[in-house]
Amino acid sequence: MLARDPAGLGLRQDPTALAPERLLVFEVRGSIQDFARAIAKVPDLELVDEEELPSDEDKQPVAYLLVPDAKALTQILRLWTIWLETGELPTGFAPWRNVFDCLRDIRPWGPSDRVQDVDRDILNEQIAGRADDDLIFLEIELVFRANTAAGTATETELAAAVRARGGNVVSRARLDDIAYHALLVRLPVRAIRAILERAQSSIAGLDPVMHIRPQSVATALEVEDVQPISTVAQGGSDPSPDAILALLDGVPVAGHPLLRRHLIVEDHFGLEPGTLVNQRIHGTAMASLIIHGDRNRPEAMLPRRIHCIPVLGASDEFPQDRLIVDVIYQAVLQMRESAEPTARHVIIVNLSLGNRHRQFHGQMSPWARLLDRLAYRYGILFLVSAGNIGRDFEIPGYATSLELEAAAPQARSSMLIQAIANIQADRRLLAPAETVNGLTIGAKNADQVSAADRAFARTNIDPYPNLDTSNPSSALGPGYAGSVKPDLLMPGAREHLRVTSSGEGAPIRVAPGRPSRGAGLKVAAPPSAQGLEGAESFTNGTSAATSMASRTAHRIHDALEAGYGEAFLNLPPQNRAALIKALLVHPARWPDATASFVRRVLGPQGRGQAPKQKDNVRRFVGYGPVDPDEAVACAADRATFWATGQIGREQRLPILVPIPAAYGGQARLHSVSATLAWFTPVLAGRRSYRTVRMKILDPDEIAQLGVTAHGDQPDFNQTNRGTVYTRSWRGEKAAAVPDGMNMPLWIQREPDQGQQLDEAVTFGLAITIAMPGVNEIYEQVRDRLRDRQRAQTR
Repeated sequence: MLARDPAGLGLRQDPTALAPERLLVFEVRGSIQDFARAIAKVPDLELVDEEELPSDEDKQPVAYLLVPDAKALTQILRLWTIWLETGELPTGFAPWRNVFDCLRDIRPWGPSDRVQDVDRDILNEQIAGRADDDLIFLEIELVFRANTAAGTATETELAAAVRARGGNVVSRARLDDIAYHALLVRLPVRAIRAILERAQSSIAGLDPVMHIRPQSVATALEVEDVQPISTVAQGGSDPSPDAILALLDGVPVAGHPLLRRHLIVEDHFGLEPGTLVNQRIHGTAMASLIIHGDRNRPEAMLPRRIHCIPVLGASDEFPQDRLIVDVIYQAVLQMRESAEPTARHVIIVNLSLGNRHRQFHGQMSPWARLLDRLAYRYGILFLVSAGNIGRDFEIPGYATSLELEAAAPQARSSMLIQAIANIQADRRLLAPAETVNGLTIGAKNADQVSAADRAFARTNIDPYPNLDTSNPSSALGPGYAGSVKPDLLMPGAREHLRVTSSGEGAPIRVAPGRPSRGAGLKVAAPPSAQGLEGAESFTNGTSAATSMASRTAHRIHDALEAGYGEAFLNLPPQNRAALIKALLVHPARWPDATASFVRRVLGPQGRGQAPKQKDNVRRFVGYGPVDPDEAVACAADRATFWATGQIGREQRLPILVPIPAAYGGQARLHSVSATLAWFTPVLAGRRSYRTVRMKILDPDEIAQLGVTAHGDQPDFNQTNRGTVYTRSWRGEKAAAVPDGMNMPLWIQREPDQGQQLDEAVTFGLAITIAMPGVNEIYEQVRDRLRDRQRAQTR
């Protein structure tokens, strides 16, 4: 939180405009919401940053106060001491009583804050059995100082401290846009032991240090069942070199028969020479899925090439000598803002990557902050994998694999959902999946494997035989400030389970099975033998699902280009990217059976528990699964149309929705749905991180159409926390539709959070009217829109 001189404490107005000397940690007792309400009642006090209450609820939430000097810190601690001793406060400080009453403790930021428990555990594993002089990589994030000279001075101080302990600085990065300043260093094991002991004399005791973390490590990709290529499409025109989609991933096998016509590889970081061909797994698989989709079912190839900048090198790992945040930043700048931009038309970026050392527990990672800033700055839709959690886990109620296999499908699914819910705190999103402006993709438990090939599944325990949900390894939401994450599910293979331990009276333990011919997405792979140009194999997980989402986003762009030509292509990048974002999420729906199943299994039951039940559903499926074909295809009994534009501060705009005559007078199932998407400016380190909020207002005429808000979809509270806002109405009563009816659907920009933003913000909007089985819907809406266009051009 940021104090603006409350009661003469001497706190300055904007900590980002000075070099903060101290950070206070507020350990909150109970609800962070109660604490926020207490803070709001203190004059000139604003909550800026807070940690979300961890889902395991065994830790207390934390809030932070930036103070400019030791004097302010001392005065606040003195007030706290008085409160603890007397339960009273001096005259003039009465509003602080409710604040202090919400706290367990106040303390200066120190070594225990700079080295989090989870990072400490990883580093302990890394140094186990190592000699004292062995060097280990660390990422050290500094307290960001807006004054460049002050930032340079603190960096120099830290670099000297590293050298004094026998280490060296490998790389550094300072990104003012996201208040990020960090060093990649190597330190001897003896110095790291002191850090892990949280000794004040160690690097962890230095004031300029904000966080100390293990070096970022890329999430792995599994591929299995390498085999010769089945078919390669011949002939046809070459794909256009004007790429709109970029793949930031591993070095691909650029000469692979399935890829050679479709890739533009820009080795900006010089990773290709050091990466053996047989190690080029991740980038090859992701490129294949984007270009061809799941090759278990032949699909048309994309009409444009994709622009690849490798950011993974040897063994599909991040470069050891660079901070991954800086690597991604430089890659995007190279495409869009260098002296000679190499991919100036890219508006979709696939990031099937994550840092397996960084799970999301309330605080935005620098990587996610970077994506949010770049998305708004350039109009780029980042598609990010939620992350895969491959650790084994316990399933209560079953002692052997035979018992689990023999269980009825519903009973097996029920126990598995409950088992994953029990450990949800350990299965959170992997950075940068908490991105607010990007779309986070989870893996749907589905693929295109034929019935005959399904018999080749190496493990025979199907966790969800009849349930449309995320696969067992897919990381769970929610996202920042309780936003919906993952945003949607895409096919990530029908993931089976393998048993890791059973018997001896203990519950069985299982882990996600490896991909295979019987349970996987079919992709291009490096050659398995000398003399072969390429091969195919099978993969699974959220990385694969994200590439499927990127392919679908590209297909949406292709459909809009085919339908509207230059009118669409001439839209600014921000408009096209926001529109594709809306249209990609728009078909996502909670499957009725899945929503009902999760409600019943996880509850909580009882009156007034619907919001918590919905939270449990969205944790697993986000806004819901998306069928890639449905996201692009037309149908006679539904009409989807779109709008894009800009909306100013605290404005609202009407979008006229033509209601077809066939919609009226029929007592049968029908629906209206709308999805609004935008890219928000962000404020690093502030509670009001997402500065711009928008929403869709429920139309007054909606009841006239015989529909009501869909009870098994996210409500307006759940959908109001990110940069996608959805509404869905459904009913079976006959609608009253007068001739030529237009329903005004209002979109509204809410009062900005934090600092006020005068500039307009771009939005994309998708609306669908559907009445299954009534094939006049599409044609009537199309004709109405054409008539409207003719009237406007006269």
